[in-house]
Amino acid sequence: MNEDELTQGHLQELRRGTVVLACLCRLRTPDYGYALLESLERLGIHVDANTLYPLLRRLEKQGLLTSEWNTAESRPRKFYRTSPAGEDLAATLTADWDRLTASLHRLAEGEEK
Repeated sequence: MNEDELTQGHLQELRRGTVVLACLCRLRTPDYGYALLESLERLGIHVDANTLYPLLRRLEKQGLLTSEWNTAESRPRKFYRTSPAGEDLAATLTADWDRLTASLHRLAEGEEK
């Protein structure tokens, strides 16, 4: 494994859990999968469609997202929205993210308090 592959592997691991939090936060406003994918991409959160769609189904099954079909357009689309349980989890994850970020900044600056 060369250095670039090693770096890419670690970056992928670092980003893996952030996609859940990003979806829960972004879907406070209902949207369908492809629009969510584009929105996350514009925000600099790169996620593959083959990762996103199974994630949306899993989060829905866990009760963290709700969904409904919009059949008013020519092509039916499934719209997802963060559920109250998803909101609670997003708040918990965000608080922990903020704590971890602060700790990592202290470590990077050489503080070990």
